[in-house]
Amino acid sequence: MKRVAFIPARYRSTRFEGKPLALIAGRPMIQHVYERATRCRDLDEAYVATDDQRIFDCVVGFGGKAIMTDEQHRSGTDRIAEAADKVRLADHDIVVNIQGDQPIFQPTIITELIAPLIEDPTIPMSTLMHRINDERELHDTNHIKVVVDNKGYALYFSRLTIPFYRDRDSRTSHYKHLGIYAYRKHFLMTFTKLRYGVLEGAEKLEQLRVLEHGYRIRVVETPYDSTEVDTPEDIKAVEEKLAK
Repeated sequence: MKRVAFIPARYRSTRFEGKPLALIAGRPMIQHVYERATRCRDLDEAYVATDDQRIFDCVVGFGGKAIMTDEQHRSGTDRIAEAADKVRLADHDIVVNIQGDQPIFQPTIITELIAPLIEDPTIPMSTLMHRINDERELHDTNHIKVVVDNKGYALYFSRLTIPFYRDRDSRTSHYKHLGIYAYRKHFLMTFTKLRYGVLEGAEKLEQLRVLEHGYRIRVVETPYDSTEVDTPEDIKAVEEKLAK
């Protein structure tokens, strides 16, 4: 059973055009992400899946592996599904989807992410969550919140604060969803064919499509956070963390 990571990357973005090639401490962001992925000992390979020749050339230029994909894909999930097909992965191989805008993630979180799929062949998909300690993240709709059942499976993802604690003296605990996923290859192909969901449309969160169609997502708590770069202003914060 192979374990292969794909990093979807596109040049065009309404909020931050050319984001994968933005320099962080002198190197393109996509290089930071790729190199961290290759530091995970539990991955067999890593690829950048892109539709842009500039990104492809950049990855090849620093010695990485890249795959050109169709420019019409609606999401990164669709893009990595095409890439997984192109490298001829088997149905039960594990595909890891690493977001291209998380340049300083801890490589060991990939080991945590794929562990449930290795241990239990019936689990189709997994993702990560991290306990929220910053009050600002709790009310920021760009930070997705998740609630799970007592077996660690996702009940819901939302941009709003969930759960809502009615009693103010309750001991509150909230978790942020880290947008890194692992799928069995056959389920990834199923996922891309599922009908667009009502809740997915409301929250603009494609993982809700999985829940709406009755599939389960195993959510693993990790002690490591992962900073996302959404705007050019976020680069400075990432560089400060790298300096530390």
